[in-house]
Formats: sequence, structure tokens, C-alpha cells
Amino acid sequence: MIQQTKTVYNFAPLPLRIITGIGFMMHGLPKLLDISNTQNSFTNMGLPPELAIIIGLLEFIGGLAILLGVFTRIAAGLLAINMIGAILQVKLAKGFIGGYELDLLYLAIMISLMLTGPGNLSIEKNVLKREFFPKSPKYSINEKENR
Repeated sequence: MIQQTKTVYNFAPLPLRIITGIGFMMHGLPKLLDISNTQNSFTNMGLPPELAIIIGLLEFIGGLAILLGVFTRIAAGLLAINMIGAILQVKLAKGFIGGYELDLLYLAIMISLMLTGPGNLSIEKNVLKREFFPKSPKYSINEKENR
């Protein structure tokens, strides 16, 4: 039973990575394809227009990294910061429904991926054979896993 639970745990991040990776890519791509409109939107929100390129690239490349399971914890951390900024700067005044609900969901998923890592079906685990910023064995939940 313990082995079965561990196997499920190792594959649990996959559906989160797929849906959020695609979601971030689909939000980042339009920002990059129409950069002048994105810069105008950022200016109207009180943000520097130069930030539009950075955010567009972060969302697209970070989403791709999440989807593929490479540099997962790094991408999740950067995208979590992005979501905090989006919530506080843009969405908070709109309220929860129709405002920051999706951003908050993305933030929760990014935090989850920072804690769990990419899971077994990922480039980090299957191709590179290592996880970037792995969890410390000292703080593992399962003591037998460390021995």
C-alpha cells in the first residue's frame, strides 16, 4: 500500500503541469505576438511598458518548462511571483469572481509544483536523470526514503 501511494504521488504533478503549462503559454503568446498592444496595456495599468516583453517571455517559456518538466521548481517560483504581481497590481480590485480567481489558482498550483517537483514523467527525471533544486532528504516526509 505504501509503494502504491508513493507511485501515485510521483505522477500527481503531471496533470497540473500539463494544464498550467498550456495555460501560461496561451497567456504569454498573445503578449509576445502583439507587443505594442501589450505595452500599451501595461502602461494603462501603471506598469512599465518594458515589462511586457519580460512577462510575455516568462509566461511562454516558463509555461513550456512547466509543461515539459524541466527547471520545474525555478519556473514555478518565477511564475508564482508573476501571479502575485498580477493579483496585487491588476486583479485584486476586480474581486474574486471574474478577477483574481484564476490567478490565485495558478499561484496555488505553482506553489504545489515548487513543493513536489516535476514528478516522474518529466525531462528532469527521465532525460537528465536529476532534479534541479531537489528536496532535501533531511526534510523528507518518509524516513525510510532517506535510508
